[in-house]
Amino acid sequence: MKVIRINHPHQYLQSEFPEIAVALGYFDGVHLGHQLVIKEAIKKANNHGWKSAVMTFDPHPSVVLGKSDQRVSYITPLSEKINLIENLGIDYLFIVHFTLEFANLLPQEFIDQYIIGLNVKHVVAGFDYAYGRMGKGNMETIPFHSRGMFDSTIIPKFVLDEEKVSTTRIRAELNAGNVEVLPTLLGRHYATTGTVIHGEKRGRTIGFPTANIDVGEDYLLPPTGVYAVRIKVGQTWYGGVCNRGYKPTFHQNLNKETIEVHIFDFDGQIYDQSVTVEWHLRLRSEQKFNGIEELVTQIEKDKQNALSYFMCKFSAE
Repeated sequence: MKVIRINHPHQYLQSEFPEIAVALGYFDGVHLGHQLVIKEAIKKANNHGWKSAVMTFDPHPSVVLGKSDQRVSYITPLSEKINLIENLGIDYLFIVHFTLEFANLLPQEFIDQYIIGLNVKHVVAGFDYAYGRMGKGNMETIPFHSRGMFDSTIIPKFVLDEEKVSTTRIRAELNAGNVEVLPTLLGRHYATTGTVIHGEKRGRTIGFPTANIDVGEDYLLPPTGVYAVRIKVGQTWYGGVCNRGYKPTFHQNLNKETIEVHIFDFDGQIYDQSVTVEWHLRLRSEQKFNGIEELVTQIEKDKQNALSYFMCKFSAE
């Protein structure tokens, strides 16, 4: 997949690109609804001998437009979104730098410069996709703005359990800690990638060494608590139990939340390595214990609960 970052106003010529079928959207999460849009663009491209493409935007428009609810953390930060889109088999990924100047394009100007101007022959987007200044362009107006230069396909609302599968719905489930329901919406378990950093090294003194993981500030994370997780180290997946929180048993005023994973059947040194954590099930909320012995007893219970979960899950598969 070729990644093309576009700054407005762009200088690309129509002749620089092959004929393209493009999927339009922000695609945070690349969830099952998004995948329908992207796969339809691939289908159109394959049927006509074109190349397939996705056009997305960075940063989220809410940040640039000064919305009261600004999207500064993501289900899939840009690097993760790129990987997921590439895995779907797309040929081109256009990442448009979203600015106020770009946001002020009239709908016709957006179509002329960013669709016709990039040699797009077919546009695929969801039923609620909007474009141009104040979102005044939509999938009902796109045939008019196309000037007869391309066709379009509208993907209808994708519903599960009588509710639209959307980034908003996934964010709500994630914020509530309902990580076990996310595979039905994402088509995969929710995952975060980060770097193993040095922590307080207290876990090893109580028999439960942990990998302290820095995922940065871009990911939307589940709430504090203890989770059954899988963790990918190198090319190998391991089961584990993860604590996300402030470690109140040891700290009165810890300002920064930590993500620490006790990895089952693992004793390697992995400092500074990149690892991926898959969030499977919230086991309990974080709590303060009266002492080390009480904490160790609970961690052992958490470990057994996580092991039981994975045993049931993988035996069922």
